Amino acid sequence: MKVTVVGAGAVGATCADNIARKELATELVLLDIKEGVAEGKAQDMMQTAALLGFDTKITGSTNDYSKTSGSDVVVITSGLPRKPGMTREELIGVNAGIVKSVAENILKYSPNAILIVISNPMDTMTYLALKSTGIPKNRIIGMGGALDSARFRYQLSQHLGASPADLNAVVVGGHGDTTMIPLIRLATWNSVPVTKFLSAEQQQKIVSDTMVGGATLTKLIGTSAWYAPGAAGAALVEAIVRDEKKLFTCCVALEGEYGQKDICLGVPVIIGKNGWEKIIPFDLSAEEQALFIKSADAVRNMNDVLSALPA
Repeated sequence: MKVTVVGAGAVGATCADNIARKELATELVLLDIKEGVAEGKAQDMMQTAALLGFDTKITGSTNDYSKTSGSDVVVITSGLPRKPGMTREELIGVNAGIVKSVAENILKYSPNAILIVISNPMDTMTYLALKSTGIPKNRIIGMGGALDSARFRYQLSQHLGASPADLNAVVVGGHGDTTMIPLIRLATWNSVPVTKFLSAEQQQKIVSDTMVGGATLTKLIGTSAWYAPGAAGAALVEAIVRDEKKLFTCCVALEGEYGQKDICLGVPVIIGKNGWEKIIPFDLSAEEQALFIKSADAVRNMNDVLSALPA
């Protein structure tokens, strides 16, 4: 099994480190556009192999996509973070060019690869990858919902005094502060609804804190988070390479599901060896469905920027 991670920044390197530690691949390639960075981080990780006891072979490459040839799964983390004063349109314009180029180059050498998109704005970049490559929809997965759901479980665990591993909770909709929808009504603590243990005020705070989870970390550490995003990407890789048939919320192409078409949005899906294999229909309340429609409208507004970009 061969896995490539494109982008050797904090998220990409953390994702690669998780993949290596879990021995999810016999060969792992880390690729970056900046000279020497991927090679250096790959060598640094390989020097932990004797200490951590893994046998995955890790190599780095500066923009040489031939080194990624034959990859089964590719995680795309490359792109720029939004800088002060940068408009949404400018961010989409820059990252759209990067993600499109990465996807095309990857598929040139690995035409059967499953693509996991982490680059932001994630919903729009997933949609771009789908439209620009033309590969089957099940082979393009946006990571965002997996991360948002992990952050939701963290917030719940803090209020309940519970282990996050004992909680089931999902976030649907877009991967953004105003577009994600934490479904607290459906969240459970070892099969018992969490709403039995939480006041209305606590529930609202958990939902609100989940929605600004990324922004909160950016404010605290001065940059975007990387440990949880990297781990979320690796968790999806694990579900694919081990054919786990696990349920994650992921950004995938909708063709009528949840009342939406021609959009990539976060919904519950089963992840296995073929990528995302099935969308799970949750019975949303009227209020939750209204929020989902609002989220879809916001994501479409971002997607519309793509049509104005140079071909």
